[in-house]
Amino acid sequence: MYSQNKELKLSALKQSTSSILLVRPANFGVNIQTSETNYFQKELKGISPEQLKNIALKEFDDMAEKLKLKGVNVNVINDTQLPVKPDAVFPNNWVSFHPDGKVILYPMLTPNRLAEIRLDIIDSLKTKFAISEIIDFSKEHYNKKYLEGTGSIIFDHVNKVAYACLSPRTDKDLFVKVSDYLGYKPVYFHSYDKDHKEIYHTNVMMCIGSRFAVVCLNSITDKNEKQQLVKSLTKSGHQIIDITFEQLNNFAGNMLELKTKNNKTILAMSQSAYNSLKSSQKKDLEKYCELVPLSIKTIETIGGGSVRCMIAEIYSKSKI
Repeated sequence: MYSQNKELKLSALKQSTSSILLVRPANFGVNIQTSETNYFQKELKGISPEQLKNIALKEFDDMAEKLKLKGVNVNVINDTQLPVKPDAVFPNNWVSFHPDGKVILYPMLTPNRLAEIRLDIIDSLKTKFAISEIIDFSKEHYNKKYLEGTGSIIFDHVNKVAYACLSPRTDKDLFVKVSDYLGYKPVYFHSYDKDHKEIYHTNVMMCIGSRFAVVCLNSITDKNEKQQLVKSLTKSGHQIIDITFEQLNNFAGNMLELKTKNNKTILAMSQSAYNSLKSSQKKDLEKYCELVPLSIKTIETIGGGSVRCMIAEIYSKSKI
């Protein structure tokens, strides 16, 4: 039993990190450019743009503070006023940080999301973390190839497997190229909502923790693709927690396992996601981590992304 617990502890440390990047939005609002591919975006009537910004900032600040209190090393960088970037609060789409010091930049589908890529943010983090090299795949947007970071890719770091549902924002060839570069086995499939519309990001329908995987299996209509995914997750020892379309629409797939400074494992999710879970599902997840619901209803409704989308994990070694 001791050796199994020790193995679990070591594996969990590799899968999740205690340091994260959050970008405090300057101009959060409806992103017209992304609405064509993100059906999770919805309008809130009766709220002025200024009110919307203030509500979003309050939700952001409360979320950052709660994660800090839980013992997560939260690094907040302010968004710039110009150019206007309505989705700047979702930095995980344009950057990923890796234990060997590498930083990868990703190609975004729309111009106002490409503008989110900021080297000054990486320069700022260099003062705290060991960053050795920047690998820039963002130029692939000139070839009309898009891959939106850990929105497109779900990494199983322990077993070196990368998962992706293909969509206009997730190019198959580029996904395979990045996976090969990192030394991960690529597993790709197609995922659709209940109206058979393509799901824009993998991290909306799937979350991988150290020993569990939350996934909406009904969204994968191809039998072979579904079998391949289940086989891969089962082989790696993950307990599959299947969620419904309704739970998916409440962002129950958009969770992220994190570690605290005290080496405790938590699962960050929105309050909407938490409320949608059945008691049996919560019980299954609580075998592995503490559930931490965060109230970001306005951000996830307008932005079409939830807690996991707001967090860029920093695996780079700390200098402090």
